[in-house]
Amino acid sequence: MTDAMRAETITITGAGGAEIEAYLARPLDEKPHGGVVVIHHLPGYDAATKEIVRKFAAHGYNALCPNLYSREAPGADPDDAAATVRAAGGVPDDRLVGDVDGAAKYLKELDGANGRIGVIGYCSGGRQTFLSACSLQIDAAVDCYGAFVVNEPPPEMANMKPLLGLASQLSCPLLGLFGAEDKFPGPEEVATLDAELTRLGKDHEFHSYEGAGHAFFAVDRPSYRPQAAVAGWQRVFEFFGKHLSA
Repeated sequence: MTDAMRAETITITGAGGAEIEAYLARPLDEKPHGGVVVIHHLPGYDAATKEIVRKFAAHGYNALCPNLYSREAPGADPDDAAATVRAAGGVPDDRLVGDVDGAAKYLKELDGANGRIGVIGYCSGGRQTFLSACSLQIDAAVDCYGAFVVNEPPPEMANMKPLLGLASQLSCPLLGLFGAEDKFPGPEEVATLDAELTRLGKDHEFHSYEGAGHAFFAVDRPSYRPQAAVAGWQRVFEFFGKHLSA
């Protein structure tokens, strides 16, 4: 743990060469650091997500969250930005991959970076983490209750599609953390993904928490489940500690 860090809003180069907003937190010490790209949830690039970025910095990682809604709603309140993006059918998958790639490249170029990159995402960001791990060469990925990896998304999310067909391209170990009472993804969707990754011989471990539904990590929401969240964070840091160390 470190109590000295720098956290700030910056600009990075995302998909198509676009300049997009991002939130960076990094420890202020001389040790080599792995990098973590944090993919925010569907409610957006908000205060709770920035707190997660700082949490990773406190645990010794350079962490960066790109604002996936920068183009549609620059400078907007997170709720308004999320509504705008929902109305547009969600973030296009190819653009998401480009933005995560840009974030990873930025982290790799920081002084003291050890070259290893992890990706973690929540809600829609969990799905996008799986997409990123199947589209880019990264070192570790954590999917926190990402829906519509297996099942069809609702019609209004026109820019989303199931991702199960990409499973053979998974480039890194995958940690999945799910609520046993969640419906998006439900236990059957989690089981289908688990079975497919097992069939393909992909390195993964899935954990489902009883008494927890969707968004059980979200400390600012009624869905928060402390016991599941504490256990989940322990697994996240053990997992990244194993795969992102110098």
